Amino acid sequence: MITPVAIERPALRGPVPLSHLLVRSCLRPGDTAIDATCGNGYDTLFLAESVGPDGQVWGFDIQQQAITETERRVTEAGLSARVSLIHDGHQNLLRHVTAPVQTVLFNLGYLPGGDRSIITRPDTTTPAMDQSLALLAPTGVLAITIYPGHSGGSDEQQTVERWANVLKPRHYHSWRMAQNNVAADAPYLLFVQKVA
Repeated sequence: MITPVAIERPALRGPVPLSHLLVRSCLRPGDTAIDATCGNGYDTLFLAESVGPDGQVWGFDIQQQAITETERRVTEAGLSARVSLIHDGHQNLLRHVTAPVQTVLFNLGYLPGGDRSIITRPDTTTPAMDQSLALLAPTGVLAITIYPGHSGGSDEQQTVERWANVLKPRHYHSWRMAQNNVAADAPYLLFVQKVA
């Protein structure tokens, strides 16, 4: 008798697990990815696990606290060799990364456990999204988790929505994914794929 293999099935509570599910289906070993907002390092770690030993992950954050915590997390996992952490804003992606990438992740808002007055803002997020599209390889994806429920969050939400709505459909597939049975200002996911 054959014993069935246990398959991990993620709980899709909130947009971050959903973004990971979608990104996991797009990343392959050896790929290059960007975490445009390192935060506490969970997305950077996820990307580092996904690209494998021959892949590369670039992680960006303006807060040293976020860079330090992310470095600790990937080092403890034994994955620091495949991660380059940059203490700089995501609006400067093209200063540091030139190679095509398969995935760019954004987790907007503020650093959980950090200073809530330091938030992502439309004036830096918009150029970062534009640069992400320039870096994406054909079929590459951009996953943006938006948090409209904090101070400044609705302004950024409106900016990101306007940006995503005018992407030319012959060049990009742009999706908005939100959980229905949550508050109207709950976080949600924008997912963009570059057409081959």
